[in-house]
Amino acid sequence: MNEPESIARRWFLRGCGVGLGGIALRSLLGPDAAAAQETGSPDGGTVGDDSSASRHPLETRPPHFPAKIKNVIYLFMAGGPSQFETLDHKPMLAEFDGTLPPPELLEGYRAAFIDPNSKLLGPKFKFTRHGESGAELSELLPHLAEVADDLTIIRSLRTDAFNHAPGQLQMNTGSQLFGKPSLGAWTLYGLGSETQDLPGFVVFSSGSKGPSGGNSCWGSGFLPSHFQGVQFRAGGDPVLYLNNPPGIDQGAQRDSLDAINQLNRLRLATVGDPEIATRINAFEMAFRMQGVAPEVMDLNRESAATLEAYGAEPGGASFANNCLLARRLVQRGVRFVQLYHEAWDQHGNLVNDLKKNCRDTDRACAALIRDLRDQGMLDETLVIWGGEFGRTPMTQGSGGDGRDHHPNAFSLWMAGGGLRRGLTFGETDELGFDVATDAVHVRDLHATILHLLGLDHTRLTYRVQGLDQRLTGVEPARVVREILA
Repeated sequence: MNEPESIARRWFLRGCGVGLGGIALRSLLGPDAAAAQETGSPDGGTVGDDSSASRHPLETRPPHFPAKIKNVIYLFMAGGPSQFETLDHKPMLAEFDGTLPPPELLEGYRAAFIDPNSKLLGPKFKFTRHGESGAELSELLPHLAEVADDLTIIRSLRTDAFNHAPGQLQMNTGSQLFGKPSLGAWTLYGLGSETQDLPGFVVFSSGSKGPSGGNSCWGSGFLPSHFQGVQFRAGGDPVLYLNNPPGIDQGAQRDSLDAINQLNRLRLATVGDPEIATRINAFEMAFRMQGVAPEVMDLNRESAATLEAYGAEPGGASFANNCLLARRLVQRGVRFVQLYHEAWDQHGNLVNDLKKNCRDTDRACAALIRDLRDQGMLDETLVIWGGEFGRTPMTQGSGGDGRDHHPNAFSLWMAGGGLRRGLTFGETDELGFDVATDAVHVRDLHATILHLLGLDHTRLTYRVQGLDQRLTGVEPARVVREILA
């Protein structure tokens, strides 16, 4: 028995109904079960010819209904920013600074590290109102305050996770478990990409380290791997080995690629593995990126005024550079860009670290909103800013300069098409411990983002092991229509 026949037979036994026993079971269950597919489409049916090398797997697909936006830029502040020092003003917390919280408030409460009976910690920075909307923002965010009327602030978010990796996974994939597709991957699966020369989902990372959830935060999970995020470097070649080695010109590269793709197509015809089609398209995209990516990543092509507005420095690596690159990528048809800035886990040194974090990010965030608006792109782009959870109203440690993880209530802001701008939605209780009105679970946030993209979260499914999986899972989720324009 030669090797190709052996592999083809193993693939047949594995893939066709989980072996011969699966075939027998399907015959007992009837023709409907036998016709069910293990792949899905945005409408819950068959994707179509995704395994075909002749069809680009990221070609655009129509939304379920007219979309409000085309693109997403997600500014993920990994580590959990303190809402009490940024977006959620709590005068009562300042009044009770240094006292123990009411016992009834802590009944059944689970904390990550601290004793829940730790003393309350008042906000460390002042808040003032800004713009015609009167949005309350911390003094740490002076640049964001200038675009306050473009913001939609949610102060009533909830999550199920109180540690970083599970929290980041849930915020990005809808689940605390590894192996689920990310929001960006679901978006590409539902809509495809408007560029064939760049990945449809690009990821940048800045700050002191990468996210605790790792690559799974932008992975494709059980979706085909061509939907996963592609991490770009901010300096040098955006992807390692993008340029040809010395002595290899474009003609030689093209000839080599054609030969490799011919072999891959023969293999695809033999075993039918869709990941081979992913490989073929990845090679082709890498070839096209060699001509496109260097120009897209060259910030020297931007005006001095634009660089100054962002605080960007060509040739360097920073959150500011990544924000400007995000605009350039979206401008060229990239569907989803995600920026991770891992620096917000202030169990101690709260005041100094928050000052630094906001200096590193506030200016560029505001510049991105203003730049998108000036370019006529804000109405078709959604910008999201936030982390995986919030921080406790109680102090951590004896120094009174830290907060623990807090899943019960936290804040984020969004800006862009389809939103009620200048709106502050939801409230927490007087101490910021729990949501008081208009709770928004992570599932609700995901359902709302998909809705803005023209996707029904209940219809955006992919069949795996007999189940129609979706980003929002099986628990109730709602579109937060109160924040929609």
